[in-house]
Amino acid sequence: MHHTHEPDVPAIDTDRLSLRAHRLSDFDESAALWGDPEITRHIGGKPSTREESWTRLLRYVGHWAAMGFGYWVVREQGSGRFVGEVGFADYKREMQPSIEGAPEIGWVVARWAQGRGFATEAVSAVLAWGATRFGAARTVCIIDPENLASIRVAEKCGYAQIELATYRGQPILLFAR
Repeated sequence: MHHTHEPDVPAIDTDRLSLRAHRLSDFDESAALWGDPEITRHIGGKPSTREESWTRLLRYVGHWAAMGFGYWVVREQGSGRFVGEVGFADYKREMQPSIEGAPEIGWVVARWAQGRGFATEAVSAVLAWGATRFGAARTVCIIDPENLASIRVAEKCGYAQIELATYRGQPILLFAR
């Protein structure tokens, strides 16, 4: 394959991070992240196979192409190290209560990069972008009740817990902003 079409994904730079569109060259690092049981313990509960990670990468690209929003790859400026992934999605989740139509923000940070404020920095930058993309529309996120680090990020970024919801038979905290 000589040419890949990249939808128009704005690059975002923060003090320490650079956010850009996923490329095929990001696949191995993304698959390693999602294959880490420590990372997925609070996100879906089990590590992703390479096949599942490939589907996720295509879903990221497809979001930008179809919806005009999506996820970014997050890297540390200077070193270029893979930090994680952050963005907005519409996953058509079958959950109660329904979040249909509300952009859902999410983030995941590699183990080496945790505890440094990178998630808060990346989420804040994506929210600033979202303010121009979605205006005053409500955005949501769902977080495993045991994922205290992510709950802190959500609260620091202005999300408030609105209820204990259910997704795939499991309790999940629903936050909105």
